[in-house]
Amino acid sequence: MRLNTVGALLSIASFLIALTLCSAAPSWAAVADSPSATAEPSATADDESNAEVPASAEKAEASAAASSASSPKPDAKPAVTPKKVRYAQFVLKGAFPESPGGSGPFSELSVTLRKLIVRMDDAATDKTIDGVALELRDATLGRGQVNELRQAIGRIRAAGKPVVAEMEVGSSATYLIASACDEIVMPESGFLVMPGIRAEPLFYKGLLAKIGVKADFVHVGEAKGAAEPYTRRKWSEPVKENLTSMIDDLYEQMIDTIAMDRPMTRAAVIAAIDRGLLTATQAKDAQLIDRLAYADSLRETLAARHDKANVVFVENYGKQKVDTDFSGPTGFFKLMGFMASGSQKRGPRGQKVAIVYATGPIMTGESKVDPFGESESVGSTTVVEALDEAARDKRTVAIVLRVNSPGGSAVASDLIWQKIQTIDKPVIASMGDVAASGGYYISMGCDHVLAEPTTVTGSIGVVGGKMAVSGMLDKLGVTSDLIARGANSGIFSPMEKFSESERAALVELMDDTYSQFVAKAAAGRHMEETRVRKLGGGRVYTGKQAAELRLIDGLGDLAAAVREAKLRAGLDADAEVRIETYPEPTDFFESLFGNNDAEREVSLGVRQALSLGGLVPELGEAVQRAGWLRQVFAHEPVALLAPFELRIE
Repeated sequence: MRLNTVGALLSIASFLIALTLCSAAPSWAAVADSPSATAEPSATADDESNAEVPASAEKAEASAAASSASSPKPDAKPAVTPKKVRYAQFVLKGAFPESPGGSGPFSELSVTLRKLIVRMDDAATDKTIDGVALELRDATLGRGQVNELRQAIGRIRAAGKPVVAEMEVGSSATYLIASACDEIVMPESGFLVMPGIRAEPLFYKGLLAKIGVKADFVHVGEAKGAAEPYTRRKWSEPVKENLTSMIDDLYEQMIDTIAMDRPMTRAAVIAAIDRGLLTATQAKDAQLIDRLAYADSLRETLAARHDKANVVFVENYGKQKVDTDFSGPTGFFKLMGFMASGSQKRGPRGQKVAIVYATGPIMTGESKVDPFGESESVGSTTVVEALDEAARDKRTVAIVLRVNSPGGSAVASDLIWQKIQTIDKPVIASMGDVAASGGYYISMGCDHVLAEPTTVTGSIGVVGGKMAVSGMLDKLGVTSDLIARGANSGIFSPMEKFSESERAALVELMDDTYSQFVAKAAAGRHMEETRVRKLGGGRVYTGKQAAELRLIDGLGDLAAAVREAKLRAGLDADAEVRIETYPEPTDFFESLFGNNDAEREVSLGVRQALSLGGLVPELGEAVQRAGWLRQVFAHEPVALLAPFELRIE
């Protein structure tokens, strides 16, 4: 019924638009016949895609003067047109989700990490582009994403094109991106915030006690700390020791990266980080940046470097223009057609490499995505179907599984792992910011595993339990009257903690799950199980540490994973292939209203709308984490979870 309604609206919209076009035809014809009409309008700074902006107003006026003198005097020398030098401009602000993107034209309104990097790679190979200008604003980026962008900048520079970074206020993440560029420019009023690496999780045992909730969790692995924020007031010693080792490695990587990029010694980098907050002048004196300048003077400086050429910035380089003007009598129908349009996948041409995204906590069932295609969970049903679809496509020569997940359901993780084992094409795992516990579980079944140096991975362990809320209900005046049959009938009850027999059954199940995890990790990594148990126990590692311990095969970004996939498919690493992303984007209306599952989808939206994130970000995140924890343990007593509460800044 919904599709028929949309179709009818589209038919009405088409009819009205046709009437509008017919009535406007005479005026268009008059314009076309007018001698003053131009065949192709020039781009302006307001254009959303590929707008060329001249280096300065003076150069624009000079061009106008030259054009007005298009009929030179007999003795006058012809004007010399300055060479045009084009810089692709990218503005990094907000979040860059890792997902296939949404469906229809709305997908172009959001910029995923892969879309951004594809545009940057296009700039590296575009012969009409002479350089790249990066505007670094308030970008929200994980450490793995930072490395992805650094690698993309490296490919641009390797193509012989300069990359200039301009930022007003720099954080650790944005500065690490800027340091990969040829030059860093900052206004004298700007400043850098680089306080090093800090992990400061919140613990909720005291809060739960005040409201009458008892957290009853069991873990397999002495360093498995996923449930400790709810059962303790601080980390246990094994967990803290493991996290300290990981933080130390991230800190060392940060120092080494800056010292390699900038003309600074390690001691100078450490001194700058210890200072934490630096003005632009202090940053320049420390050689963290190259010049103090405002953005509007950057183009003039570049013009001087290119022998006073006409330097233009191609704003939003490579971004598709989306018409979002829904005004006028046909605006509503235009909007309906805009939302109802499907994905714009091209027909099959040539060989393909499929990228299957697994982003978010792992659950059984279908994945949840928002209307713009950002993944909120990894549904085993959705990912298995995506893997199957990619494997059945005869033109697909290899698959890359892009994992950015702290884990979740043990059953869902195993279902995805099992599907990978049935695929007779190369499957390469590419780890993003985090691929731990269940995220590591699904990765280890692949033929080759790559991670970013700063990826948080490992966490081979199991956690299980529940929240007992009878005390809270008592405070609210809510009572229950129990009738039960079966010694362990209360194992899933949210009212009380586990009984001794219930706990024994849970531990037996968790031990079996852990043994499966260890055995499959050992088989996938070609290790002895005793070695895996020693490295496991819930311990987390950076990608760099994991590579040294052979828990993964090597370090590399998504582009490196695609190259590896091509090599294993018998192609050259640089062979041209189409990239097909999965899972297939959800229809816009379905993502809003659900598909025969409206109550669950709507309740998710309400929970997000009522979150505390706008007032207290930390509590908002805690509510969100508690929400998906509840979903994980609603139907399963055990899970594969990393210490996802950890915030690395």
